[in-house]
Amino acid sequence: MERKIVVVVGLGMVGLSFIEKILEYDTDKLFDIITFSEESFVAYNRVGLTQYFKHRDVLQQLMQQQAWYQDHNVSVHLGDRVISINHQEKTVTSNKGKVISYDYCIMSTGSTAAVPTGMPGFESSGVFVYRTIDDLDSMISYSKTCRKAAVVGGGLLGLEAAKAAKDLGLEVTVFDRSNRLMSRQLDVDGSRVLQEEIEKLGISVVVSNCPKGILHDNGSVTGLTLQDDTNVDTNVVIYAIGIRPRSDLASASDIEVAKNGGVITDDYMQTSAPDVFAIGECVSHADITYGLVAPGYEMAEVVARNLTSLHQSKRKLLKFKKADTSTKLKLLGVNVASFGDYFADEQLSQPLVYRDPFSGIYKKYLFTKDGKKILGGMMVGDTKDYAKLLAMVKSQKRLLIPPSELILGAPTGSVETASDLPDETQICSCNNICKGDIRRVIKDKKCLNVNQVKGYSKAGSGCGGCLTQVQEIFEAEMKAMGQTVKNSLCVHFEYSRPELWTIVKVQNLKTFSEIAQKVSKYPDTTGCEVCKPAVASILAGLWNDHILNDSLLPLQDTNDRYLANIQRGGLYSVIPRIAAGEVTPEKLEAIAKVAMEYSLYTKITGAQRIDIMGAKKEDLPNIWEKLVDAGFESGHAYGKSLRAVKSCVGTTWCRYGQQDSVGFAITLENRYKGIRSPHKLKGGVSGCIRECAEAQGKDFGCIATDKGYNLYVGGNGGSKPRHAELLAADIPENLVIKYLDRFLMYYITTADKLTRTARWIEKLEGGIQYLKKVVVDDYLGIGDELEAQMQLLINSYECEWTKVIKNPKARDHFKQFVNSEHAQPVIEMVKERDQVRPASWPKDVPAIDTSVNCSEDRIWFSVGPVSAFPQDQGKTVRYGDVQIAVFHKATGEWYATQNICPHKRALVLSSGLLGSIDNESGGDSYVSCPMHKKNFSLKTGKCLVPGEEMKYKLMTFEVKIEDDQVYLRMPKEGALNQILGTDKTIITSSLYGRKPHLEISETPEDPLVISELKTCGSSACGNDKLEW
Repeated sequence: MERKIVVVVGLGMVGLSFIEKILEYDTDKLFDIITFSEESFVAYNRVGLTQYFKHRDVLQQLMQQQAWYQDHNVSVHLGDRVISINHQEKTVTSNKGKVISYDYCIMSTGSTAAVPTGMPGFESSGVFVYRTIDDLDSMISYSKTCRKAAVVGGGLLGLEAAKAAKDLGLEVTVFDRSNRLMSRQLDVDGSRVLQEEIEKLGISVVVSNCPKGILHDNGSVTGLTLQDDTNVDTNVVIYAIGIRPRSDLASASDIEVAKNGGVITDDYMQTSAPDVFAIGECVSHADITYGLVAPGYEMAEVVARNLTSLHQSKRKLLKFKKADTSTKLKLLGVNVASFGDYFADEQLSQPLVYRDPFSGIYKKYLFTKDGKKILGGMMVGDTKDYAKLLAMVKSQKRLLIPPSELILGAPTGSVETASDLPDETQICSCNNICKGDIRRVIKDKKCLNVNQVKGYSKAGSGCGGCLTQVQEIFEAEMKAMGQTVKNSLCVHFEYSRPELWTIVKVQNLKTFSEIAQKVSKYPDTTGCEVCKPAVASILAGLWNDHILNDSLLPLQDTNDRYLANIQRGGLYSVIPRIAAGEVTPEKLEAIAKVAMEYSLYTKITGAQRIDIMGAKKEDLPNIWEKLVDAGFESGHAYGKSLRAVKSCVGTTWCRYGQQDSVGFAITLENRYKGIRSPHKLKGGVSGCIRECAEAQGKDFGCIATDKGYNLYVGGNGGSKPRHAELLAADIPENLVIKYLDRFLMYYITTADKLTRTARWIEKLEGGIQYLKKVVVDDYLGIGDELEAQMQLLINSYECEWTKVIKNPKARDHFKQFVNSEHAQPVIEMVKERDQVRPASWPKDVPAIDTSVNCSEDRIWFSVGPVSAFPQDQGKTVRYGDVQIAVFHKATGEWYATQNICPHKRALVLSSGLLGSIDNESGGDSYVSCPMHKKNFSLKTGKCLVPGEEMKYKLMTFEVKIEDDQVYLRMPKEGALNQILGTDKTIITSSLYGRKPHLEISETPEDPLVISELKTCGSSACGNDKLEW
């Protein structure tokens, strides 16, 4: 079949989206793609321009790195604008004189910033528009000596510009000629709530009084004259008052243009010229131009799908319909959304409004007069239901619940889960996976567990925040297919966590092997990455022995195993406890000295603590020795345990304080520190009703009153926020402690694995009312027992790090190598904002070619005595420049593999949990990578994740024991170094800095140095930076 040439004029976000889509649909590889861009960069994230002020790195702003275009055979002409289209000859001519023939031409020329006409002083220095990277660079350079900025325009772009100006350290005022901010998305009341939240950030807002002139001195801006003739001082003026479609190319090429601008298209995005299409902000479709990126993506989809359908699949052609202008975004830290027909005719609709001025929340939903359908709505402050409500509007199905439930929530005891959502609802934003996609995978692939659903659908494989919803959908589908859904811990234990807790407690079991012998389907099993940490949590909640004791250490997941949070590249973070955020200058100095000595990154956490990041595993004991000597204890940031109790200053300093919130927060944090639970715990104590400690967003929180405290439980933030509910009101400190002892111990006893208190209470039959009966009224008669168990845990507390640093054997556990004292780097560190951080992961890490034949001339290499390799664990040995992971199973078998995980090239496999696949036909042993839980067979090196079996594989090595020494059968050192050498395989900033084979019209004298690679991978990847 004859090849077709597609010329894409304009390489912005929509142009790139078209290219990505036609590459995806062009299964026969029929199309050759050529694209022109008048800018000197390939497509970048124009929607998220504000991010550029943080990193100021063009490469981080790119939607796809330049090498991507080369890899996909896309010919790119940068810095060269197309000036005419000859649709008779079917050629385009560029400003540089290039003449290119085409079969199809796609106009994606976008728009320009709208500017006022006839504005006095507009040509002065210091006046900017907010549109391109060049605009931003000019703004950054000019503002260095400025103090004040005025942003003209209070819409989406104007508020983004205000954020950018504030990030530059300027005093910002936003002006809008309308009577409110975001007048196209919000009504007056909603806008007022948004304005109040923005003004809390120190940004001033002026509405209904726009500038009519720009004051200047010697050509530089000095102020503005407003419509009411008042003058205001400013040094910088940023215009963000809208866009104008770029249709000049169409006009010059005799292609029909709308009166108000925009290239006229039909429903197929066809222009008046044959085989010339237009997409994005340059389009006028049905007399409408769109200033949002989402409609442009829909247009790109239509053209890409239809062009490939004409020549390949013969699918029915798509049409572009009036675009949905629903938006969801975060402006200056405030969540804002509008969906459906959010300005529906009041004669045809009935509004339902909720306004909470204390929390900065406003919701207005519009229903049909009979309340049977939702038409649209707007939200400020709380947008978590946006996806669900938008799906309901699009489906136009009748409501099955009263309209009030959509704002106020279901009545107590009735909990909505993901299984109740329509199929169109997006569940995984990282990979743009809808509920219907997950349901189809479960049926088509006959999934038996959530890990298979995750592997086949990719839902939950990004940030993991949607896994709870994926689990709910899986369970609902299994029930619908007549399958029994068991809440068993894993394949090894046919009991839930609460059931196993009871068994372990009643039978006084103290080790994993004892528990397996008593209750496992496979009595000799060594467990897996699911049941081991769960059993470790149960044993800690009952007996509270040190988690690095010999019998407990193999059960610990990565963070607990090294008493620190693993970070990118296999480095660790250190977070000492700072109870209630109160810390002395001397202790701050100790932290600073440690950070400087070990070149660590420091950051204040949201829990009023200091995070010290980038520590090498082998340095952790020495770091903690210095911190313990300075009076610090472990902060347990690594554990499923109490993280911190946040506080305001209360009566200690605040003129509004009702109680000593700092002192009480310290009491609570020191009382519950180190106690293991099914999931992490967070607390808060506020000194008055102003709630500065955000106690109602915590697992437990106290708000001071003049009589004592109101005690709230079951709140959390994260991907599914939930306000805590009132457990008891106006109670003294001793009763708060009594009820918290009972509440926490009841939760630890009865909650499922990895379940936060919020989800536990939601699923608890009877909800908060039943919990009150158990905790306050002692309805079950177990109050004394719960308090006694809590006291046992409190009395047996010991700082885990203090014990480690005093024990030489425990310190040896943290060594990098068993057989060498010479340390190796695990990832390159780069400098950013005067600190160091690990080099960025590229989206796709190239595979390590382990297929090279190294079987010849292998030698037996001694790596140390048997005693250096504890059972049921892995240790790392060094062989030349290669790191090898050696595993000693509890059942006596020995295995060795490469230590580098091929997924993200992290040198961490020896730290992974060991698991066994037990079944009637035998079994297999595997290691679970501590970074992203990908499992690899220790026998074959094969990846065991469904759908990724052929993608990743480990090199394995034979092990033998002779004269109490461990030997590995290894290839020649030089040959293996060429494949797995650390200096060749770890992530570095230049590892993927290939020179792109692109035709660049204007090549800078100094080529760009790729110091780090950051990309969202796709213009529709689900990254929240694109959430408009």
